[in-house]
Amino acid sequence: MKFDMGAQTLSTLRSQSQGSSTELGTLIHQLIQAAQPLEGKFNGAGKAAFDSFKAHADEITAELNGALAAMIGGQSGMESAFSTGVQEQADNARSQMAAANFDAARFSGR
Repeated sequence: MKFDMGAQTLSTLRSQSQGSSTELGTLIHQLIQAAQPLEGKFNGAGKAAFDSFKAHADEITAELNGALAAMIGGQSGMESAFSTGVQEQADNARSQMAAANFDAARFSGR
């Protein structure tokens, strides 16, 4: 199994996730506005649930954005770890090549 990820994959993912944070809050408020004509049509538990959702829309948005921010932080950490790993791999390869005795590996009779 081979795992190959481009150098920009995580930064692109993080950038797109950050844009989704703003969009998420907008979509929740659009949902409330779209459901506004139904407000007087609910009774009982349905009305209570709708009213609760509407009253807590800002809290719901903040909690979802908080969760999304935590995901973005994780993506940022992964990006840093991958970058560090790539750099360490290159440094180790250079170090090993510098220490290698390539002349000893020649099989010529000289």
